[in-house]
Amino acid sequence: MTNAAPPRPPAGTDAPGRLTDPADIAALVASDHHDPFGVLGPHPDGDGTVLRCFRPDAAAVEAIDPDSGVVLARLERRHPDGVFDGRIGRPFPPRYRLRIDYGTAGGVWEIEDPYRFPSSFGEVDLHLLGEGTHLELYHRLGAHPRTLDGVDGTVFAVWAPNARRVALVGDFNGWDGRLHPMRLHPGVGVWEIFLPGVGPGAAYKFEIRGQNGDLLPLKTDPFAFRAEHPPKTASIVHGLPDYGWDDGGWLVRRPAAQRRDAPISIYEVHAGSWRRVPEEGNRPLSWRELGDQLIPYAAGLGFTHIELLPVSEYPFDGSWGYQPIGLYAPTSRFGPPEDFAAFVDRCHRAGLGVLLDWVPGHFPTDEHGLARFDGTALYEHADPRQGMHQDWGTLIYNYGRAEVRNFLLGNALYWLDRFHVDGLRVDAVASMLYLDYSRKAGEWVPNRFGGRENLEAVEFLRETNVEVYGRHEGVATVAEESTAWPAVSRPAHLGGLGFGYKWNMGWMNDTLRYMQKDPVHRHWHHHDLTFGLLYAFSENFVLPLSHDEVVHGKGSLLGKMPGDDWQKFANLRAYFGFMWAHPGKKLLFMGGEFAQANEWSHDRSLDWHLLEAGPHHAGVQRLVGDLNRLYRELPALHVRDCEPDGFDWIDASNSADSILAWLRLGNEGDRPVLAISNLTPVPRQGYRIGVPQGGRWAERLNTDAAAYGGSGMGNGGGAEAEASPWHGRPFSLLLTLPPLSTVLFEWAG
Repeated sequence: MTNAAPPRPPAGTDAPGRLTDPADIAALVASDHHDPFGVLGPHPDGDGTVLRCFRPDAAAVEAIDPDSGVVLARLERRHPDGVFDGRIGRPFPPRYRLRIDYGTAGGVWEIEDPYRFPSSFGEVDLHLLGEGTHLELYHRLGAHPRTLDGVDGTVFAVWAPNARRVALVGDFNGWDGRLHPMRLHPGVGVWEIFLPGVGPGAAYKFEIRGQNGDLLPLKTDPFAFRAEHPPKTASIVHGLPDYGWDDGGWLVRRPAAQRRDAPISIYEVHAGSWRRVPEEGNRPLSWRELGDQLIPYAAGLGFTHIELLPVSEYPFDGSWGYQPIGLYAPTSRFGPPEDFAAFVDRCHRAGLGVLLDWVPGHFPTDEHGLARFDGTALYEHADPRQGMHQDWGTLIYNYGRAEVRNFLLGNALYWLDRFHVDGLRVDAVASMLYLDYSRKAGEWVPNRFGGRENLEAVEFLRETNVEVYGRHEGVATVAEESTAWPAVSRPAHLGGLGFGYKWNMGWMNDTLRYMQKDPVHRHWHHHDLTFGLLYAFSENFVLPLSHDEVVHGKGSLLGKMPGDDWQKFANLRAYFGFMWAHPGKKLLFMGGEFAQANEWSHDRSLDWHLLEAGPHHAGVQRLVGDLNRLYRELPALHVRDCEPDGFDWIDASNSADSILAWLRLGNEGDRPVLAISNLTPVPRQGYRIGVPQGGRWAERLNTDAAAYGGSGMGNGGGAEAEASPWHGRPFSLLLTLPPLSTVLFEWAG
């Protein structure tokens, strides 16, 4: 980690025999000494030792033997504000304590002297930190409870290379920045201190003085593993999460469960609003309670994965976690880090993978966070044309700085290492890839070739994917990327970005636009449903109906559907059938599975009461469960989700009737599945569909079934193929197509 030159040479170490130095004393008293370990604590002095300490408001200070209590040295006050020192004519013992007398008002205290402890950093750590390649830097930076020289305490370390001085403040020192200035490692810009007697649960921040001498707002720890519950903002000493995992069986199965040929159906969840407890102030469920309720619910509906909106600590509830400040701290809203680990463990034991939304694209400007962390644009770009996100008023990481890339890459690995999560869905990738994202001409800085591509961000994403996949077998990364950037989900060594999957935003936009049309107009927009198949296999796609589609005035999925109440539900059921039969992995935001009527709000529970309000909502929920089970049961519906030979149009051109028919095909020996969507309210009797094989085709799912709240029109469980060529196929079926429905048939032989 590159460090700017210190503002002045080290003081307090270059004058043997000196008990005091006026400049050192003045700097200590003014909280402006950049090298406190060069002055405070014991220092060899000829054949003896000088011991110095700074204890404001103390009346007297003695150094004592920690075992016998014998006084080793009585220190003399050198400044009325509390600078004490003394000299003994022999080498000082390595262990001692300070006995501090605060007079009648404060009493007498015995403390360990933080300035007698050496650095806990080794040369290898400092070298890797300096070059920005320490992939487990969270083991070194942050707050780590340790026992040094038989003394319990915590090692604190923070990167602030351009700071003039950094001090540790917290509830253990009355938030007094004079008491615990930190040691600087000049070559890497890391400040460090071991504070005896401070352990888990202590609240802390960093007091940083910038190069110009100004004190910054108190900063939270970028590597804190726990934080206070918002609106409080302090970091909490916690140490690396300690949890006894019981998910070995899942980790063995995970590679097969997340491959391109696996059935992947994702339930997207905002943990704070999935379900609340109205009897207790409408509070959200804890991780433990979500483990009891959410996990069996999602697993019971046949989902294969839960994807959580960001769980890294964030200050503003209304950001839903997408403006995080504590990337290494699971939000305190739902319990301690170990409870989040327990939630993941329980998901795994229930056969559910866990994906996290991860936000390396930007961060908020809150003064206690990363913004101008050491008085300079450290994590962000200094130029607002590069460093300010126009849409969200947030700051953009400087991916060209090795230390910043290291911070982010280490964070990606942290969630996989310490919490066993199965993958990361990377938010807003498009905003990272383009220098002119949401900017007008003249508001952005071209790359070194004069182009709009953010070459440093591209390299960062590739490096992250290479390390993630190389270090954790079976994980998956997913890009929320809304443009036509090529090869997002192709390996980095083949020129791609290296993601495992990409959200198909085009499919989502096109199909929702179509479904919102009144059926009488849909024949004019038929291509909205078919266009996606022109590029469906250019990436490993996930079909997302995410939280973004049910916020900011967009209404719920049900609310987007046209027609009366019956038609709204029928449209939604037909749409879900179309989605599950379409190539691509599936993602559905919570509430969609039972046709939530209201737009989603982060500060209230889903409308669970709707499941008791008649057959329609419960019917949609039952349908989603059956779609998931069929998707997993029938290989033709998933093994070639990402391959063109897994799909074959039967009829893509009947725009007049708004009917689509296609085949899903698996591997050799897998039975084909025929899917037909009738997207008008007109039932079609005796509708002929060409098929490739004779024999019986079993009706496996009909979104118009009475069990789902439909009219119950269907085909009596299946149909026999006739030797009547149709649609270019040697056989055909004569079918009943219910109104506003999708029907799935499996060839039964």
